[in-house]
Amino acid sequence: QVQLVESGGGLVQAGGSLRLSCAASGRTVSSYAMAWFRQAPGKEREFVAAISWGDSRTNYANYADSVKGRFTISRDNAKNTVYLRMNSLNSEDTAIYYCAAGVAVTGPFGSWGQGTQVTVSS
Repeated sequence: QVQLVESGGGLVQAGGSLRLSCAASGRTVSSYAMAWFRQAPGKEREFVAAISWGDSRTNYANYADSVKGRFTISRDNAKNTVYLRMNSLNSEDTAIYYCAAGVAVTGPFGSWGQGTQVTVSS
């Protein structure tokens, strides 16, 4: 099983940007579909973005409608790391962001990180 550790969260002003990282250990991420989810206070965990297994020549990504055009998921298999670049952040993006590994972009996702807090101030 792969172990995942997120980093890069923090406090940012509305309109700003952040890049989250998800470092994997135990297994190589190149064979997994990887995803980001988030959970805002009082709300259920929701899908944000996912990227298929493989490298930049073959992989593809899916996004939630709420983040399309603002967020970009990418992976660096050599570093065993997945990223989430977040631009034009707004208060509705405030949440704990979780990294997950699974068999396909549609899931299921069997391995999860502990999460990193993103807070957007207006």
